[in-house]
Amino acid sequence: MACELDCAREAVGRGGRGGTGTPGGPDPVGAVYHQLNEFPSVTYASVGVGFAGCGGTECLLLYTEWRQPDLGNCRHLRFSRQHTVHLDGRTVISVTPISMPAEIRDQLLVQVSPTGNHKAVLTHQLERGQKQEVLEHQDLALVETSIYHINETLSDAENIKPATATGHSVCFSLEEKDCPIEALLIHFLIFLLPPGQFGCLAWSHSETQILYVAERKRAKVQPLFPQDRSSQGGEKPGETTKGEQFVYYDNWGEMLSDNSAPVLCVLNVETSEISVPGGIPGHISPGQAVSSPRLSPNGTHLLYLEGSVFGPHRQCLKLQMLNWQTKLTSTVVDVVRTATAGFGGIYSGALPLLCWATDNRRVLLSTPQRSRKELLVVDTKLGSVNCITAGTSEGSWTLLGIQQDLLVVSCSSPNCPPGLKVAVLPPVGSELDLQWMSVVETSVLPDVEWKILTVQPPVTEEGIRYTDLAFEALLLRPHGSQQEGKDFPLIVSPHMNYRGSLGFGQASIDSLISHVGVQDVEDTQLAVESALQSEPLDRRRIALLGGSHGGFICCHLIGRYPNMYKACAVRSPVINMATLLGTSDIPDWRYTSVGLPYCFERIPSGEDLVTMLLHSPIIHAAKVRTPLLLCVGGKDRRVSPYQAMEYYRVLQARGIPVRAVAKPPGDGGCTTHWAYRF
Repeated sequence: MACELDCAREAVGRGGRGGTGTPGGPDPVGAVYHQLNEFPSVTYASVGVGFAGCGGTECLLLYTEWRQPDLGNCRHLRFSRQHTVHLDGRTVISVTPISMPAEIRDQLLVQVSPTGNHKAVLTHQLERGQKQEVLEHQDLALVETSIYHINETLSDAENIKPATATGHSVCFSLEEKDCPIEALLIHFLIFLLPPGQFGCLAWSHSETQILYVAERKRAKVQPLFPQDRSSQGGEKPGETTKGEQFVYYDNWGEMLSDNSAPVLCVLNVETSEISVPGGIPGHISPGQAVSSPRLSPNGTHLLYLEGSVFGPHRQCLKLQMLNWQTKLTSTVVDVVRTATAGFGGIYSGALPLLCWATDNRRVLLSTPQRSRKELLVVDTKLGSVNCITAGTSEGSWTLLGIQQDLLVVSCSSPNCPPGLKVAVLPPVGSELDLQWMSVVETSVLPDVEWKILTVQPPVTEEGIRYTDLAFEALLLRPHGSQQEGKDFPLIVSPHMNYRGSLGFGQASIDSLISHVGVQDVEDTQLAVESALQSEPLDRRRIALLGGSHGGFICCHLIGRYPNMYKACAVRSPVINMATLLGTSDIPDWRYTSVGLPYCFERIPSGEDLVTMLLHSPIIHAAKVRTPLLLCVGGKDRRVSPYQAMEYYRVLQARGIPVRAVAKPPGDGGCTTHWAYRF
């Protein structure tokens, strides 16, 4: 796979492996990290129109997109692959590559229509020194491409002129009478966001319209007393607003700071008109319009996920179905309180865009099940759920989509990089007979093996709920370590499946509420003690590594068990929940996690702040002895970088070895909450 990627780089002039190199010479740790980041992962797949092959076989075109960390530039390198899938009836007999991987540049979003005849691609183009968002409509059957310049500006509502685009005249029509006047004055910028947030491209059932999400442009602003008087000329009335350059507009927080007023837009590819649907209140952000509802192929049933408002941010969800004719809703799969051996509930953030089988009865999805991520088949008629990947050597299965009953999945495990497989869905009742065929095969890392540890917490007090719930931890170890006769060091990364994690039922999630900073910390410590008892590990060489809530647990552990952990490195840790309350983009989590009710109007009381403080790592700072590395990003909206700085100053004043690595906000690259994962 690495050789193929090198060819992709050479094809676009990058050459060699320099694109993902890390500066600073042949550091052994850096070399290992660089090596492990050479494995790409698949992010998108679509199946094209079928055609007849040799010997009566059927052929389907498979298009996939991949990404790989580019460490030197703190970004992702993206490339595409194309394959032909050969079918004999309901069996995949072979898969052949069509071409070498090709690098993808300037592409933001892509979506193939349900039949595979059309493709919508959103790209960047540099025009007059500025980036322009361009939406391409590719007719794959006629081999034609139409290009639309989405973010052209309209400045005169009474004299709207067509915006010129390559090969087409784009007319911006506003059909609804109740559309706000500001939408008439100024068009919109397309959202530059990945699927799953606000950004989306979605085809209509007729494949004549494309739904996308845009951000409403604001009028240009000028200071009350501009220094450059030449800038005042040439502006039409209504295009600029004086004295409002410092007005604050609320936004959607971490990695969405530029997004305040999302709007749905519809492009008609036949008439080249863009319309803005009406009837949506201005305070509603409709960006996730296609994140969950999925219409059956025959258009009779709408499937969607339903969860509770507030509470934990990720919960066990209901699978609901709306009969499009009768408008009656039924529950297909209910919330699972306690996981069983066969099913632990649904926790997916969204259903796959293509999840229905051609029988209009079965739906496929991937979701956490205990410590694994499994592939499930849901029979909407019977309400039954079957796991079709249980017991496989791969620990994680992700459904990229099902088209024409061809399943396309990515699968991996802690010691095996992501690979790509396909299979044809068998008839109802025979799903376990699924026969997988590898498209892009990866090899298991020969020096690493893994296992799942089951940990049973002790029942401490009678009458306390959920204390009998077992949890799990993943253990990675050198291959054959139990036969080598020596003890190995242990690195603890507490984003393990302590009680409160997904995949174990809603009761497990609820068990963490009001016990954050206690139960999750004790479960992590219990998992460490369990590993020390069962594995050849050196108790004198244990280190901690964690980010976000994992960093929160790590900082608790070095304060509560000061003699156990010899080193600790954390990214964007929560240190003081009380001081974080007013600086985070998710203030509800501070209340919910400690068992306090939340509403938007709530003002914290003194008792609230004391409760948050008592659940925070900062109260154990006086006991810390472990050398600590803190990594923060200056643009972090989720956990303020000043959380780490508060801890840094306390430990430094007490003579504890501590070092902070802080990326300034204006330095570009890795400055957000999630950036240090790369």
